[in-house]
Amino acid sequence: MTRFLARLGAGVVVALAVGLGLGIGLSWTGARLPAAFRGGSSGGAAAAPTAEEMQRAFVRVAERVRPAVVNIATSHFLRRQRPPGADPFSGDPTFKDFYDRYFGQLPPSERERAGVGSGVIIDTQGHILTNLHVIKGADEIVVRLHDKKELKGKVVGSDTKTDLAVIRIPSEGIVAAPLGDSDRLQVGEWAIAIGSPFGLEQTVTVGVISATGRSEVGIVPYENFIQTDASINPGNSGGPLLTFRGEVIGINTAIVSTGQGIGFAIPINSARHVASALVSKGKVVRGWLGVSLQPLTKDLAQSLGAGTEKGAVVTRSLPGSPAEKAGLVQNDVILKFGDVVVEDLQHLQRLVLDAPVNQSVTLRVLRKGKEVAMPVTIAEAPPERPSPS
Repeated sequence: MTRFLARLGAGVVVALAVGLGLGIGLSWTGARLPAAFRGGSSGGAAAAPTAEEMQRAFVRVAERVRPAVVNIATSHFLRRQRPPGADPFSGDPTFKDFYDRYFGQLPPSERERAGVGSGVIIDTQGHILTNLHVIKGADEIVVRLHDKKELKGKVVGSDTKTDLAVIRIPSEGIVAAPLGDSDRLQVGEWAIAIGSPFGLEQTVTVGVISATGRSEVGIVPYENFIQTDASINPGNSGGPLLTFRGEVIGINTAIVSTGQGIGFAIPINSARHVASALVSKGKVVRGWLGVSLQPLTKDLAQSLGAGTEKGAVVTRSLPGSPAEKAGLVQNDVILKFGDVVVEDLQHLQRLVLDAPVNQSVTLRVLRKGKEVAMPVTIAEAPPERPSPS
């Protein structure tokens, strides 16, 4: 059974599945080899890499990271009642104990294998980063390492807004994957995915970074996806997306069911922030500004006197919110958040969510054709936030 989380018309499916099925194809997309892997002498034009050099580079990445990639199998326990009349002494505890001892207890539950996904070990303490939908509702989590050793996994914490979770296993003898910097990714770079598509453990596929900063995909409330054409299938969820250097730059999360070659991964910088909070606090504390926003369209930019379409327009500030206390009003255009230029509405939402709580940040706001600086103290987001920022 595959779990679908889709926005109507988008055809996005979260890549969680029981490991069944055949017909897996590897996606190989050409791209320029990074300078660190090119041949040629220093000081001159770099020679094109040979097929053998490229092959060795891929092999090195697989050898380096596969020991840190795990298969995650989850089980649910289905509770069953004893059928009427099965226990003739059910009304008397003494006779009930006698009956159970000599005639055996009926099984109080039966186990149902619920799903198979992937995960990646991120530190030597045994913490594994995966997707929440891989382990959600599980009564038992079994982690299989690359050497086929099986260990019980314990949930450390989870975050519904990003679909991320951290589980932990005994740390003896484990290998952690190196984490990269997803903020430095460029479209066209090589991308390597490792996981358990359809239960086929330690599967490696290759493609490129197709896009960054994808939002409005319709999977989770907090979206900032890396798009890749490295082959991702049900069961890859929670596994790593890697650079050519073997560094984790994303957690594979979803695919588009209506087409091939379109997969989405959560950037590792976001995932690292979530994982750190879950390990240290058991939850993720997010920032809150308390405004309703709308995109800064070309027409709005002209009418509000903005010389750019970068930014987000305030439609209202919620009563008692940091935005109201700072003085933000309707038709204010937020251009900068601290030192960061606001690209669009979704970018501003991400900046607010990741901002430290109870710290002040200065907004650059366009109001009636003039830029003003407005200090605002970021608050902790309520459990059920009444607005997106």
